[in-house]
Amino acid sequence: MSRIDQATSVRKGEELAIENLTRFLQKNLEGFDGVFQVRQFPSGYSNLTYLLTTRSAEYVLRRPPFGADIKTAHDMSREYNVLTLLKPAYPQVPAPLIFCENKSVIGAPFYIMERITGVILRKKPPEGIALTSSLMKTISESVIDNLIALHAIDLEKSGLIQLGKPKGYVQRQVDGWVKRYYRAETDKIEAMDLTTAWMKNHIPEDSQAAFIHNDYKYDNLVLNPDNLTEIKAVLDWEMATVGHPLMDLGTSLGYWGEANDNPALKPFSLTWLPGNLTREEVVQRYADKSGRDINNMVFYYVFGSFKIGVIVQQIYARYKKGLTSDPRFKDLIHVVNACADNARNSIEYGRISDFY
Repeated sequence: MSRIDQATSVRKGEELAIENLTRFLQKNLEGFDGVFQVRQFPSGYSNLTYLLTTRSAEYVLRRPPFGADIKTAHDMSREYNVLTLLKPAYPQVPAPLIFCENKSVIGAPFYIMERITGVILRKKPPEGIALTSSLMKTISESVIDNLIALHAIDLEKSGLIQLGKPKGYVQRQVDGWVKRYYRAETDKIEAMDLTTAWMKNHIPEDSQAAFIHNDYKYDNLVLNPDNLTEIKAVLDWEMATVGHPLMDLGTSLGYWGEANDNPALKPFSLTWLPGNLTREEVVQRYADKSGRDINNMVFYYVFGSFKIGVIVQQIYARYKKGLTSDPRFKDLIHVVNACADNARNSIEYGRISDFY
């Protein structure tokens, strides 16, 4: 049982209004027979995820974080709509069950989806699993192959084209994430300033379009406990859209820490364990199997590293403002610096691996 990813006790200050929630779900979700237990999935730094256990089933609830701007970055209705459109074309997602926009129920919009059980590779290896070099190599290959499959979905046939505007995507992303960074800035970080200037002067054409996850990494993947190379589900679709697939790959590479990277990046993923593909090998496999042009990968990696730094900076800024007391957030500025350093090193060396 320890192999299966588990929820734990709900963090203080992030409790749900159980009586209101139960009344709403009993009235609106067929077969719902009352909340027996509420637990919280402990990882993740953005939208909050809870496990609802009833007498007959388990459900997962997603809601925005407390103290966040729920009108922009934490749009529950859009995330629910993504799952609704994606499920028929890409089975590796949980089935969405119900969306509630009425904030009076639990204090924020939320949605319910099915629970898919399995192994999630978080910052520490799961108990009872030997992550050998050969196993990690195969898992890392499967992870990239699955990203390629996502990018191959027919946008028109699936209806996913309605979820984004691919033309001008790269320019909008650079402009948007730079603005987000400076709105959330708490400390002066020279490497972030250098990166923003460099990106603005090196934006490639965005001639490719695909449905992209935008946060694709190990701890958003549910693996089959009987065959860890099989991906049962991809989670956390809050930033998914239609855009340039190499921007998606670049973000994944930003999370793809290597053994010699700054140790602050290691909690992102277990990609630094022996056997994993290197970032360069990831790109080569993606190119070979997808047939896509991978020119300008330094740009996409730099952007991915910068974007992750901004996401972490936004969370850190909420902590500094007292909007959250989660102790995990107090040292996140070191992660922002590590992301900035990787972006700057990639610019200076003209490569995406082997900086140290």
